[in-house]
Amino acid sequence: MRHSTDTDNKAHHDEVELVENISTINTNKITNAALPAYIASLTPENKEAAENALRKKIDIRLMPMVVLIYIMNYLDRNNIAAARLAGLEEDLNLHGNQFQGWKVPSNLLLNKLGKPSLYLPACMVVWGGISGATAGCETYGGLLACRFVLGFVEAAYFPGCLYYLSAWYTRKELVKRTALLYSGSLLSGAFSGLIAAGITSGLDGAKGLSAWRWLFIVEGSITVFIALFAFFILPDLPRTTNWLSDDEKELAAWRLEEDIGQDDWVDSKQQTFLHGAKLAAKSKGLVTAGHDLWIHFSWYRHYPISRGLGKSNITTLLLTTPPYLIAVIAILCNAWHADKTGERYLHVAIPPVIAFISFIIAAATIEFAPRYL
Repeated sequence: MRHSTDTDNKAHHDEVELVENISTINTNKITNAALPAYIASLTPENKEAAENALRKKIDIRLMPMVVLIYIMNYLDRNNIAAARLAGLEEDLNLHGNQFQGWKVPSNLLLNKLGKPSLYLPACMVVWGGISGATAGCETYGGLLACRFVLGFVEAAYFPGCLYYLSAWYTRKELVKRTALLYSGSLLSGAFSGLIAAGITSGLDGAKGLSAWRWLFIVEGSITVFIALFAFFILPDLPRTTNWLSDDEKELAAWRLEEDIGQDDWVDSKQQTFLHGAKLAAKSKGLVTAGHDLWIHFSWYRHYPISRGLGKSNITTLLLTTPPYLIAVIAILCNAWHADKTGERYLHVAIPPVIAFISFIIAAATIEFAPRYL
């Protein structure tokens, strides 16, 4: 009787194992049938090697240029603060609250056009031209108009670039690359002070122009020059680019489909502003919006705060460089550690606490060392 029971159990086990094997085989067949031919033909080892090669190719083509553009984006955005130290207020007879930074959001066309290789450099040409034209301002109204339009065009880049990168990289890959992109804004803070110090000390009065006018001319010209190269370097989306082979295009699109269930190629008829607004309203990222506003506000107050340390204008501009270089190291280390551990909450929550403490120290004393640190 016991022998019969053992035999029955063994038979039942074999049947279950057979059913599971058949189910696995059917699942694999279905999965393989849904895969593109090139992807299905790859072994796991070959697929990993192909992905690594593709990722390196994308990194080399995209990341240096998008970071360089972001550096120029912030240089042109923040040069108004450096220009203040170079005599802008005195020349235009500004006073009180007339000196303000202006920025109006703009990123309504990128999804609709589907041509980031044209749209982003075009925005760069426009904001570089406007930045250079600011040198010709003679009144508060003219300066206000230039800064208003400049902010409208410049604001398109960062959200547009995040969308652009998400069309090429998986969610896990975006952590380090977003940190690298954001480090461009920090590097611009470091370079801005050095460039402004050089122009203020070397070009003030050249050709009859004040240093702050040369600041806008030089940085605006560099921006336009880089934008012309960006037209030829930046690709569009994976499915529409011409510098990848057909197999690489399949792999680039499939990586996103595997990661989030779909790639970013959507017919333009489906990309309505209303649909995008609804998605944005539902995003959990809105929770950090207030925090981000205060972070960006601090950029515009850094030069005036440094000026309050009692140093000369040239020294003040030079003093703004070290904090930004330290910030670049901090943000890259934070992103690397977050990526390594897979933890996100503390890596997002702790830096603002440290910043909050530093603001309290800066507000509580007038001594140079603690305020600067």
